[in-house]
Amino acid sequence: MTLTPNPPDLALATDGTEAAAVVPSMAATDPGTIVLTGHATTVTAEAIRAELMLAADCASATAIDASELLSVGQAVLQLLIAAREDALQNDHLFHFTGASAAFSERVVGCQLAEAIGLEAGKEVSL
Repeated sequence: MTLTPNPPDLALATDGTEAAAVVPSMAATDPGTIVLTGHATTVTAEAIRAELMLAADCASATAIDASELLSVGQAVLQLLIAAREDALQNDHLFHFTGASAAFSERVVGCQLAEAIGLEAGKEVSL
């Protein structure tokens, strides 16, 4: 028996149109700035992982802007926790510059605020 994974479905926006997948925008001058938008799911986790690794290797700090994030899945939460743990072990600054209400609610609801480095109960916005 051969198992072939199904291609991932794109998330649908609340109005029924296809929502843009999270495509982290890489700042041309600062690889340490990662902007997360849309829906951060397993589909987009690999691109986010690559940006987190680049930031850890090439920048003096990792700044995450999640202020435009509509939803976040388990895979991305795990990546953010792992990236923060790696940053702590290597004396690399890791912080959030913005967090949407949806992101904050998910992180706090999963009791991951401390693990992820987000102040519990606080929505961070620019």
